[in-house]
Amino acid sequence: MAALHAWRAARVTPLGELLAPPRITAALLRLTVQIVLVASLWRGLYSQTGTTAGLTGDQAVTYAVLAVLASRLRELDQYAGRDTVLQHMHFGTIIYWYLRPLPPRRYYALRAFGEQMYGLVWALTGYVVCLAAGVVEAPKSPAVAGVFALSMLLGQLVLYYVMLVIDQLCFWTLRNGAAMLILIFAQNLLSGVYAPLWFFPDWFITMSRFLPFQATLSVPLSIYVGRIPLSDAGTQLALQAVWVAVLSLFTRFLWRRAARRVVSQGG
Repeated sequence: MAALHAWRAARVTPLGELLAPPRITAALLRLTVQIVLVASLWRGLYSQTGTTAGLTGDQAVTYAVLAVLASRLRELDQYAGRDTVLQHMHFGTIIYWYLRPLPPRRYYALRAFGEQMYGLVWALTGYVVCLAAGVVEAPKSPAVAGVFALSMLLGQLVLYYVMLVIDQLCFWTLRNGAAMLILIFAQNLLSGVYAPLWFFPDWFITMSRFLPFQATLSVPLSIYVGRIPLSDAGTQLALQAVWVAVLSLFTRFLWRRAARRVVSQGG
């Protein structure tokens, strides 16, 4: 029975996508356009130079395209299914999270796991296509590929907890759509989604080191393209693991506090 509940929770958002073929078509078209535009942009920027900020043109394109693919891991349309914490808080349906057989913390984790597994299929498929087409470079060695995979796993765990903290803010602000958009923008900017962090000023890079955002994406992609050598990868992996532990404890604390603030508003 527990396995059945877990399966049903994990498939909530992916099932909404699979039952709406137009969404799949739109997602495929959007991802294709993003990859083409990003690859064209970075190739154009490097057309008159060999190396900038320690990156060659092929490394920059590889980094940028992989960042686009990685964004598919957590890019499902939860709003269409009215399954965001913000919506549940607004319509009062958050109370059902506390009446189900699964605790809210576990339900949220299972749902996120299902989303990431669905997104992983998109990301891996896009990666294979881009690799075959020569859009991205292959890892320099099997060791680099293995360390990258481990770092990417840790990065996704950090991202999960960062997004969870953002969602948990709804228990205190109730309607914080604008704040969440700002925080998500900051997450994408500081994690290197929009551009590698090495292109930013030194003060910006220094500031980002004290935040968990770059551990989500910048670190694993830097390992993949060779910006972070394997000799330094152990330190980065340890920092990612520390962020996972810290954020895990912090979100557990917030879940306990949030349970005391559950109200039914609207609906």
